[in-house]
Amino acid sequence: MRALIKNILILTFIAQYLYTQSGKVFVLKIDDAISPPISEYIHDGIKQALEENAECLIIKLNTPGGLLKSTRVIVSDILESNIPIIVYVTPSGAQAASAGVFITLAAHIAAMTPGTNIGAAHPVSIEKTDTVMIEKATNDAAAFIRTISEKRNRNVKWAEDAVRKSLSITETEALKLKVIDLIASDLKDLLRKVDSMKVSGNFGEKVLRTKDAEITEFEMSIGQKLLRLISDPNIAYILLMIGLYGLLFELYNPGSIFPGVIGIISLILAFYALHTLPVNFAGIALIVVGIILFVLETQIVSHGLLTIGGLVSFILGSLMLIKTESALEVFKVSYQIIIVLAILTFLFFSFAIGLGLRAQKKKTQTGLEGMIGEIGEAITELNPYGQIKVHGEIWNAISIDNRIIEPSTKVEVVDFQNLTLKVRKIQ
Repeated sequence: MRALIKNILILTFIAQYLYTQSGKVFVLKIDDAISPPISEYIHDGIKQALEENAECLIIKLNTPGGLLKSTRVIVSDILESNIPIIVYVTPSGAQAASAGVFITLAAHIAAMTPGTNIGAAHPVSIEKTDTVMIEKATNDAAAFIRTISEKRNRNVKWAEDAVRKSLSITETEALKLKVIDLIASDLKDLLRKVDSMKVSGNFGEKVLRTKDAEITEFEMSIGQKLLRLISDPNIAYILLMIGLYGLLFELYNPGSIFPGVIGIISLILAFYALHTLPVNFAGIALIVVGIILFVLETQIVSHGLLTIGGLVSFILGSLMLIKTESALEVFKVSYQIIIVLAILTFLFFSFAIGLGLRAQKKKTQTGLEGMIGEIGEAITELNPYGQIKVHGEIWNAISIDNRIIEPSTKVEVVDFQNLTLKVRKIQ
């Protein structure tokens, strides 16, 4: 009897220990616009957390928005996750705007720090005037956010208003409206509050044990950090222009090498970045046309018409480069950068490329080609053949008009054939 009681106590102790034992918690940090490298980072984090049998995964979120396509990928990963995911809008002053609203609502548990806000999820930038495109993008985003809210039992009406009316609310309002599940002052407070909370998903039902969990910070890979950096439309745009400058400078100044190498590297990085962004190829075409017009201006006298056309084409192409209707308001090239690069491009083609073209047109200074236009003196009679002296050198020469040229007469070299100079008498 005593042995039975002892065994029961031991088993109870073990069960209690296992029940209270906390596991590992993975933490990802997003403090940037939502883009392909961010979606890849979250995907890798979920996969790694699942492989290490983590208790849950926490996404610390602070974003102004991002690409709708990347947002859909992230939301899909969260909804299909086999591990509980908590989206935590933090620190104080952070926001879950635009794309951040979709991601937060998709979480199994949504939390915010005091002093944060969520909302403003309208998918089209205010510059758009195409009402059909605005309505189409808005309806699509509204349907998307309704689906997420219904699946997670959140406030569907507010979620749709966040898209259609760009509503934005504080953390206390979000909690009151059942947009989020709780407010936590910091990560430790969050882990304490979600401890013993029951969540359900593709993994079934699970009771979280996070109070004393081991925290593992999951970092981006070097490749993801690089792609995140150059995926900024402004950086990609600058790299594109540097690449074009470098290659054109090399073409018009052969042998420079360094500009060509920098140009090729910049273009590769630019294309790598642009393939992750919603690029408008009409914008790229206009930029190329603008550059062609600048090049033509250096060779054709147009009294500035080609320059004006080049500037207009360049600026319009830059404005159209990114399809902002495919992004949630934040992915567009800065107006200031466009203006600065338009001016720099004009100066580049006016001076750098112009100097190269003028150098190519400059009269040859060496060899027989360099003799054309030089002034010499006949040292024998040219009838029509004879000899002249040019720069202290004696050359065989022929009078081009078959006129007799007397010795000591000044002559001009107009052409050459083999080693015989063709000359004419200077009147």
